Amino acid sequence: MPDTHSTQFAAELVSLKSQISGAKLPPDLSVKALDMLSRLERMVDTGVYSAEYDRSAHYINWITHLPWGIYTQDKLDITQAASAMNASHYGMIETKDRILEYLATLKLRASQGGETSPRAPAIFLVGLVGTGKTTFAYSLANTLGRKLARIPFGGLGSARDLRGKSRLFAEAEPGAIVKAIRDAGSMNPIILLDEIDRVGVEERADIMGVLVELLDPTQNNRFLDHYLDYPLDLSQVLFVATANNTTNVATAVLDRLEIIQMPSYTDEEKTHISQDFLLPKALKDAGLLASQLTIDPAVWPVVTRPLGYDAGIRTLERTINALTRRVAREVVEGKAQTVKIDMANYKQYMKAY
Repeated sequence: MPDTHSTQFAAELVSLKSQISGAKLPPDLSVKALDMLSRLERMVDTGVYSAEYDRSAHYINWITHLPWGIYTQDKLDITQAASAMNASHYGMIETKDRILEYLATLKLRASQGGETSPRAPAIFLVGLVGTGKTTFAYSLANTLGRKLARIPFGGLGSARDLRGKSRLFAEAEPGAIVKAIRDAGSMNPIILLDEIDRVGVEERADIMGVLVELLDPTQNNRFLDHYLDYPLDLSQVLFVATANNTTNVATAVLDRLEIIQMPSYTDEEKTHISQDFLLPKALKDAGLLASQLTIDPAVWPVVTRPLGYDAGIRTLERTINALTRRVAREVVEGKAQTVKIDMANYKQYMKAY
């Protein structure tokens, strides 16, 4: 092999050694990594390379980029937490109460000199499309001051997507759980298990089996990813699962989740959400000032229910976004600088349902 290649490999070994020494690896995993590095050094010295070189270098890269020993500090101010959740989501009293109760428990345990990091609960948000399940998980991460990583279950092909693939296979890599930990940059993030009811029928049993291990507090302190081949402590991870319903979720998984029903929104709640959350955001996205658009109160029932009853707010959000875009076009074209939408002209600004 040319000398230039040998020089490149030697430089890579120096980088890998630096990564191992700089990472806070568990002692036994550090020994394993250094043993791998020794074998790689012998390959470089003898000039005999094999597929093992790439596999081992890739493995060392992975384990040294995981956030071993890194934990974020939870925000335990109940008043601030309530304000933060109210600022991002209207209503949902029961859902917010569950979170505040969890925070109160953490705060009391810490004040009494008990365990400051008790096992995090596994929360299951169940509700119809558009009721705010996914967005609430992001709001929860902001409220607690934790990192968040999302795993969409709609695209999972097999349990190996969650648990990883053995390094004996070509192009092996860790599973979605390890990737989520790496992306979050801490060992106690919120991991959003999004739409766990959308798993395919063929792989459902295997994937549900992995979920049981992830969510069971007696098992998830030694979760084994097949690629890492080293147990990970996931006991401080706060898992938040979502689903439209529980029909396709295994009973064993349900038994390990704290189910919180996400309520459907009434027309009155939708009007509040529109005025306080959706319209200000839509105005900003459209480049409009609040003073440039006025909506008559009589129009809101038509805006919130253009197609009949809808449990969520996605259609409502699309309606308001379309409305503000039409107003923005009129402003740009010089037809008007301010617009008032009332029962006489609302059809000009809404989709023709």
